[in-house]
Amino acid sequence: MRRVINGKFECKYHCSLFPLKLWKPLPVRLLQGSKRKIKRQYDFSHASSCQNHNPFRDRLVVSVQLNTVNMINVETLLAWGATFKKVHKGEYVFREGGYAGFYFQLEEGSVRWVNVDDNGKEFIQMMVSPGECFGELPLFDGMPYAATAIANEDSVILRLHQNTFHELLLENPEIHFAFSKLLSERIRFKFLTLKALAYNDPELRISTMLQHFKQTNKNICSECNRINLTRQQIADMTGLRVETVIRTLRHMHDKGQLHIEKGKVYC
Repeated sequence: MRRVINGKFECKYHCSLFPLKLWKPLPVRLLQGSKRKIKRQYDFSHASSCQNHNPFRDRLVVSVQLNTVNMINVETLLAWGATFKKVHKGEYVFREGGYAGFYFQLEEGSVRWVNVDDNGKEFIQMMVSPGECFGELPLFDGMPYAATAIANEDSVILRLHQNTFHELLLENPEIHFAFSKLLSERIRFKFLTLKALAYNDPELRISTMLQHFKQTNKNICSECNRINLTRQQIADMTGLRVETVIRTLRHMHDKGQLHIEKGKVYC
């Protein structure tokens, strides 16, 4: 049940309260695979995002119904011999330059797909959410990994051997078509990113990225439009300094392009 308190609206995922006028339902992006309702226990004291700022939350454990849409249906992957692998926060799933041996699909947690320069600075290519695949390019062209995958938190990954993955695609052309669509979407996003980078305008870089996330219902809470990225992550995705991101977001807030409340950003 959503609540309205002092003219503000609370989303069902327990995000912070936000002005009623900012609530805009977003379309759900459907990928290959069935939509499953998974019942999980969430302790708000350990949640990484969308927390209810209740002073007694350390004592609360609530049951939440989540809709998870998978690139490939989990039951299908398991039937073809896929296995679960647990990775810890900060652990490398694979490294740039290595050769692929498996298809990876995130089941729980969060993974970032990054390029790292000689100074250790990261450029985030993609933030991977549960149900999404990552590191699939070498499975199609046989080349080394173009980026490194690192767990943002303790996560669970499904992995399927590449030879079995190829057999799966041959016997299921609809899944193969879904991958063609996915790759096209990711290439289109790279075109948008490169275009924004060429203008060297921080506001354009950030607004282009946020607009894409809203259109694809990614990295933004579908209930309250809260951006589920830190300012450092936004900086690493746009090639900007975190100070520039903070200053630009505040400027966009002043212009009414987004809303900042208690440090949280809504668009």
